[in-house]
Amino acid sequence: MTTISEGPRSVADAVAGLDIRAQAYLDGAYVDAASGETFDCVSPISGEVVAQVAACDTVDVDRAVVGARAAFESGVWSRLAPKKRKRVLQKLAGLMAEHAEELALLETVDMGKPIRDATNVDVPLATECIAWYGEAIDKVYDEIAPTGPDAHVSIVREPLGVVGAVVPWNFPLMMASWKLGPALATGNSVVLKPAEQSPLTALRLAELASEAGIPDGVLQVLPGFGETAGQALGRHPDVDMIAFTGSTEVGKLFLRYAGESNMKRTALECGGKSPHIVTRECGDLDAAATAVAWGVFYNQGEVCNAGSRLLVHEAVKDELLEKVVGVAQRIRPGDPLDPKTRMGAIVDQTQLSRVLGYIDSGKSEGAGLHLGGARVREDTGGYYVEPTIFDAVSNDMTIAREEIFGPVLSAISFSELDEAITIANDTIYGLSAGIWTDDVNVAHRAARAIRAGIVWVNTFDAGDITSPFGGFKQSGFGRDKSIHALEKFTDLKAIWIALRD
Repeated sequence: MTTISEGPRSVADAVAGLDIRAQAYLDGAYVDAASGETFDCVSPISGEVVAQVAACDTVDVDRAVVGARAAFESGVWSRLAPKKRKRVLQKLAGLMAEHAEELALLETVDMGKPIRDATNVDVPLATECIAWYGEAIDKVYDEIAPTGPDAHVSIVREPLGVVGAVVPWNFPLMMASWKLGPALATGNSVVLKPAEQSPLTALRLAELASEAGIPDGVLQVLPGFGETAGQALGRHPDVDMIAFTGSTEVGKLFLRYAGESNMKRTALECGGKSPHIVTRECGDLDAAATAVAWGVFYNQGEVCNAGSRLLVHEAVKDELLEKVVGVAQRIRPGDPLDPKTRMGAIVDQTQLSRVLGYIDSGKSEGAGLHLGGARVREDTGGYYVEPTIFDAVSNDMTIAREEIFGPVLSAISFSELDEAITIANDTIYGLSAGIWTDDVNVAHRAARAIRAGIVWVNTFDAGDITSPFGGFKQSGFGRDKSIHALEKFTDLKAIWIALRD
């Protein structure tokens, strides 16, 4: 297999030594979709087709759920002692580490992120997540209710059953691990539907899970389109929960599917339009500028919590923007397979057109194009957009209100902190926010006033597996990461035993 250190410069070179899995993974085996249909897996690096992937639909979803339910009811995993599930998950994490280079290459070829990020961020964090939940599960205790002496009441957590996990294309392996880690640790069976734009690491992960000892049927992986396989999973009457990360629009569809089927649980991590606030009390504008630039241009801006709205005090706006531009000019789209590249390709033609459409919208609505705004590297056949900064943006403009999911920053000035907080909260979203200040009172006041699931102070996009992640408002509900994620994949049962003298 071509190694990352060799720096492959073509998609053909990168995939030459990879055994790409393109079939669905059902009941311990790779199989074609029942219809025999496939879809093109296109690399955004060059527009080349790298695989023909099984296009699963309702029939395949039915088969996957039947197998997952049978595995769950058998108890082969659901009733396995937590310490034994722990060993399997830790073995899986070990196998992911052993195959880290392969997984990173698959991730980069599939969705266009820089290989340095897939290698240094995505794969290690996904591996850590699986290992962490494996380690955590035999440390979680049930409870005894404080009743009187005439009763013994146990409060226990039990797995939900069959979990449908639907994950996005921007961090395919990491988002899958955020669902699989706690769902499997708590004893559920999982039907995983990766995004049609990026199914390759999920399909390879299924094989590694089997090698680690996950029993057949406990993890099913179904590639396919959202409107077919995704909808069928959301509507299936024998799926107990949908754990979804993606757009708010699709999150609302899963709420509808749940209500129109069996009232299955839903946990949704949806869109964002995160405010990144720089106050006049910020003592390190260089650090703030670096964080602002990387907060929206990292992963090509394809990040749900991207700091896409820069709210900056008018007294420091010009100086800060100059510094942000300086950082952005060093973040240029390049060959994602080159280890030196810091910014890769937009995931597909559809998303490319969406991002360029928003840039046109910003221009037509009167925002000032301060930097970038164009497609680049078009001769490669891939999909690349340069870092783009708009100045003189008002919060009622389309680019300030809608999630672009691309490398586009909208700068909005303010004069007072209360004004900044009002603008920050003037959105349907509430996933994250950042604030830069050397005044501890300003930091506390703003952090409590902003309606978001996570607020960073004097940093941005910092995270750890121990810290919960999720949003307020139309950014969804439920939390990924941390011990709290175990809660959403379980249900509470009270067992009341009457005691006699």
